[in-house]
Amino acid sequence: MASEICGTPIAVVNLIGEGRQFFKAEVGLGVRETPLDTSFCGHALLAEDFMMVPDATKDARFDCNPLVTGEPGLRFYAGALLKTPEGLPIGTLCVLNVTPMTLSAQQQSALQTLARHVMAQLELRLANRQLALRVAEVEAERDRTAMLGREIDHRVMNSLQFVSGLLVMQAKSTSDKEAARQLEIASSRVHTVAQVHRHFYVDDAVETTSARDYAERLVAELAAMIEPCTAIVTGDPAPIHTTLVMPLGLIANELVTNAAKHGARRVEVRIASQAKGVSLTVSDDGPGLPPNFDPERQTGLGMKVIRSLVRQHRGSLEFAKGETSGATFKITLQ
Repeated sequence: MASEICGTPIAVVNLIGEGRQFFKAEVGLGVRETPLDTSFCGHALLAEDFMMVPDATKDARFDCNPLVTGEPGLRFYAGALLKTPEGLPIGTLCVLNVTPMTLSAQQQSALQTLARHVMAQLELRLANRQLALRVAEVEAERDRTAMLGREIDHRVMNSLQFVSGLLVMQAKSTSDKEAARQLEIASSRVHTVAQVHRHFYVDDAVETTSARDYAERLVAELAAMIEPCTAIVTGDPAPIHTTLVMPLGLIANELVTNAAKHGARRVEVRIASQAKGVSLTVSDDGPGLPPNFDPERQTGLGMKVIRSLVRQHRGSLEFAKGETSGATFKITLQ
């Protein structure tokens, strides 16, 4: 563009470093570097913003220059300084010709405008490179944080599993059947929380995870506890934010184990995506709910836990009784 505007066969984006000059881009020269001691641009750096040499043979600075007296026989030079935002000159955008000439005021102004565009492009590339480095640093820090999080989840999981095991041992050594049952229920709840941390540790979940995949693992781990009842998981993958994993697991644990405790032989857990969260539907073939059943009036710890989690996540709790047997609970969480 500079060559076209100024009507010269040669145009160069020239950068000057310590002891050398090199061309970021050039038209008409065919080389990417020339000696600094014969450089026109070295003199242009001492100018304010712009330097023009109409005829180098008549300029004492250049009349003995090998580029003037020999090949390519340069006569005309005009260069606009390339300046950093701090005002440091680092080179020129220059045009050259082998015949004497001058530039009009409009051409000089255009060359200076193009020089500013060159610097804008260089600054943009520098900013992009610095941004890429910063992004790499942030990603590395995120990876370190995720690794630390997985290590914490691993340690919490081990501690909770230890507590769950202690509760099971205590249940087995207790002669009071009701006390033993409550200890087993408590162990199940602690185990469920432990499995949430195991899920994060094993699956590297950071922000989102599949609700169905997690429900399948949870139900598989409940299998021995709910025998002879069997449980299956259906529905779609339902990607959810990891903050919903803990309440989803606790609610599923309560509903599945409760159905088994009351005589259900089969339980289905259905997972579905919602606009702002997930729905969990648990259906069983047990004896059904009492005629006056109201989840808001239930005083058992399990239903209290469910109601509390539903409120915390701005969800809803619905239930339905089967015509002859069974019950269905539908929970939504946001």
